[in-house]
Amino acid sequence: MGFPGTWMTQSESMVYRVVPKCACSTIGQIMFYSDHGRFFDGDIHDSKDGLHKWAQEDSQPLIEQNVKSHQSFAFTCVRNPYQRILSSFFDKICGIQRNGKRYRGNLVPHLAQKYGVEVGSPDDGFQFDQIKSFRRFLLFARDTIRWKKPMEPDIHWSAMSGHISTFICNGGRYDHIFFTERFNEGMQVVLDKTTHKHAIDLKQIPRFNESEGHGPKRAHPVEDYFDDLSRHLVWEIYKRDFQLFKYDFDNPANKGPIGEIDLDEVHAKLGD
Repeated sequence: MGFPGTWMTQSESMVYRVVPKCACSTIGQIMFYSDHGRFFDGDIHDSKDGLHKWAQEDSQPLIEQNVKSHQSFAFTCVRNPYQRILSSFFDKICGIQRNGKRYRGNLVPHLAQKYGVEVGSPDDGFQFDQIKSFRRFLLFARDTIRWKKPMEPDIHWSAMSGHISTFICNGGRYDHIFFTERFNEGMQVVLDKTTHKHAIDLKQIPRFNESEGHGPKRAHPVEDYFDDLSRHLVWEIYKRDFQLFKYDFDNPANKGPIGEIDLDEVHAKLGD
């Protein structure tokens, strides 16, 4: 299986396991800048050179050798599950993608037909009942994850623990896992533990939110989207994420972690 979703700087200074919707665009651009002294012109997910990626065949033997022998500092980043699934909904389901189309072609029409999800459009200013539609989307997300129906789960809403575990199960070990909510603090640890061709001042680095501005703004506080049923579904899908990455299930309004991540626990529980 190898190391899907793994990126590595060309200088092999650091190795990163991408977790979608967890600051991956910003992290990728920082990695690119550390080698080249400039940001990639465009969405870093579209880069074909300048950064090793498992999806690039030529990069695979280099990443595999590095990770299995733990030559470089390896890390990843996590995010509050309530915030992450909401972000996935507004970006991937409601938003217009970089190519000017809806995400995954007929997915949104399918959601409208089978689950009653409404998403609005740029023509009507994205006017729709966000809370009702999100809760219906959450049922769909649960169905994809629990039963792989009506489709396989998408990487943007499948559990973080699933992404993170492939790296461990195939022979990798993380040196650091940090919180999106404490981004500068967590990323600074990575920079302090690695060497780079070009110095990076995190206070000066822009946030590369590639999904921003392509869809509706969230109209309500996070907690308003999650009633008792929604929270039950979130626990069903993301129980392990809450437990391992120390987020507050009981209070959707609290986006920050309530504890520190225990790396040994993560490796023990996700390395099965």
